[in-house]
Amino acid sequence: MTREIKVRGTVAAGYEAVREAFTAVLAAEKPDHAAQLSASVRGTRVVDLWVGPDTDGGTLFGVYSSTKGAAYLVVALLVQDGVLDLDRAVASYWPEFAAEGKGAATLRELLSHRVGVVGTDSGFTPEEIADDHLVATRLAAQRPYWRPGTAFGYHALCAGALAAEVVLRATGRTVQELFEELVRAPLGLDFFLGLPEELEPRFRSVLPMLPSADERAFLDSLPPQPGSLASISFNRNGAHPTDLEAFPNSRAVRAKGPASAGGVASARGLAGMYAAAVTGLDGREPLLKADTVAAFGQIQSTGYDLVARAHKSFGVGFQNTSDAWYPFLGAGAIGHSGAGGSQAFADPYSGLAYGYTRRRFAFPGGPAPENERLVRAIHTAALG
Repeated sequence: MTREIKVRGTVAAGYEAVREAFTAVLAAEKPDHAAQLSASVRGTRVVDLWVGPDTDGGTLFGVYSSTKGAAYLVVALLVQDGVLDLDRAVASYWPEFAAEGKGAATLRELLSHRVGVVGTDSGFTPEEIADDHLVATRLAAQRPYWRPGTAFGYHALCAGALAAEVVLRATGRTVQELFEELVRAPLGLDFFLGLPEELEPRFRSVLPMLPSADERAFLDSLPPQPGSLASISFNRNGAHPTDLEAFPNSRAVRAKGPASAGGVASARGLAGMYAAAVTGLDGREPLLKADTVAAFGQIQSTGYDLVARAHKSFGVGFQNTSDAWYPFLGAGAIGHSGAGGSQAFADPYSGLAYGYTRRRFAFPGGPAPENERLVRAIHTAALG
């Protein structure tokens, strides 16, 4: 059953169909649902919409793995400046990582989910999973689950910590500090890797997934997977399994902003970061040179993902958004989705930067299905 909803915010001339699509896809949601949609084209905001109780354009939501995009942007800036080298061994920055046969693994392989340390045999405690350095310390000693470089699998709750430790060893600064200094603060973005306590009133906790009867039957039919790569990657294998739906609702997670999945943002913040990185925002020069964007968007891992057990596609860290989700985008589109339903990317070809957040965890996890219709509507309008 659909319901009447009140969509607030603005769209530029020519983007009226986006408001219609946003209204239509959310009309079937529960009354307590909230969502935001923001987009810019060549650095100018053209869509800024939101819906839901106690929500406006500046409300902050947990964005799960869309957080990884912020960490990868920091890495890209450091590569661009010559501080990091993608084809240098991780162990040359972080000697402890060489343990258990990982000594030859490169930074490119680490960022592309190819090093095989998707988690640890015994899992992480809640305190560890919120702390990138503690996660990285455990991962350095872990034997990889496949020979580095021979295959790939999504390092769901570890990819950000691995990248963050390389950044820490190379610069003496955390990813969170560098993101704040180089990206968030200068641009005034609503995208936080570590939410200040005074901004807590702007945060809205994640609401649990409410699958339909058919969806629930599907979930109930899935066999338990103790010890599987998926269980290890999502920290479900140890004595303290992570409740993914509730993960951003922890103040410890929000305060520390772990680089794999602990970010807090609005849709404006997500879209704004990608616009700033790729096209420039509000008349500023882009943070990344075109060659850097192309290098990080070039596909590194594609095909059968050992964790997801499905086709996936990654550039250098970033998801290749065109191959992974929306084939009508330009081939070099870079971004990252989040388990709760968020989506964020930049498409250099069309100049589109996109951000979407939602409060209720999406079925079955990953970018919410409505993103396909919303992205298509905005992309069509952007191309005129």
